[in-house]
Amino acid sequence: MKNILTTLILLFFSTGSIFSEQDPIKIDGYAQGSTYHITYFDTKNRDFKPQIEKILADFDKSVSTYLPTSIISRVNSNEKNVKVDKYFIDCFNKAKEVWKNTDGAFDPTVYPLVNAWGFGPGKKQKIEKAIIDSILPFVGFNLIELKGKTVIKKDPRVALDFNAFAQGYSVDVVSAFLNSKNITSYIVEIGGEVFAKGKKTNGDYWTIGIEKPIDNKESENPLKATVKLENLAVSTSGNYRRFIIEDGVKYAHHLDPKTGYPAKNNLLSASVFAKECITSDANATGILVMGLEKAKEFLKVHTELQAYLIYSDDKGNYQVYETPGLKSILAETEE
Repeated sequence: MKNILTTLILLFFSTGSIFSEQDPIKIDGYAQGSTYHITYFDTKNRDFKPQIEKILADFDKSVSTYLPTSIISRVNSNEKNVKVDKYFIDCFNKAKEVWKNTDGAFDPTVYPLVNAWGFGPGKKQKIEKAIIDSILPFVGFNLIELKGKTVIKKDPRVALDFNAFAQGYSVDVVSAFLNSKNITSYIVEIGGEVFAKGKKTNGDYWTIGIEKPIDNKESENPLKATVKLENLAVSTSGNYRRFIIEDGVKYAHHLDPKTGYPAKNNLLSASVFAKECITSDANATGILVMGLEKAKEFLKVHTELQAYLIYSDDKGNYQVYETPGLKSILAETEE
């Protein structure tokens, strides 16, 4: 799964005023190669960490490419008679939807390319045009389909990677669990992907920060903006956390499925807001690949999404494009 440092979101878990009606419950830990932080208010003062950690472990058993025995790994290795589960089906269906909406900019069949470039669990290859050209014929979501609980490939070399949005979906899964326990005020963050429900008990909004897109693999960056969340998910994709330097050239991990190479455009980060985190996460990846101008046109059509895009102008300065719906929740923006 994506590491927390691949995102641009810094989560604030402050409880707000000392006059809060009750203290929050906070749980955190490690999952999907990253960390998670969950804060919620519960009048019964229940600790859900054991249940949540089991949910996250079961989730990995379905869609983690880093787990050789997971369902997705077994599908990728063409093991016979693999029956997929609900987690896999939900990811597959959402991926198909976003693949169509983004005209292929988001495509989970880039997995062979991800490994070739050294961004996945597979062995990195020396990138040459001949290598990329040999992989591209079996990259394309039109080459794979789901019938019931069975995956059918038109080419056995097709392989799936849900890592670009699975963490977002895991946020939704944990949120659904909290909903089932009648928790009405919470914030869930896994690997930097976030969903917040309700407000804190003192009436304050849950607040997250969006970082400046400065190349930095190890630590947090200064904030570019802060945003208020209520019944809303946000995911950020950026090109400054996961990248490689080869022969003096920087290659970010967002691969263009059409070319086989990392996307080249002036868009540095895309923070996407939606009702579900799986939707925000998948679309953030697609938007970063398609670039600023195509993203603007895409967002005009898909008004169910809001976005905060940071890009570089001709002089190398940061510029921001934000959709109109953000004006009511953007708490503070650096000038």
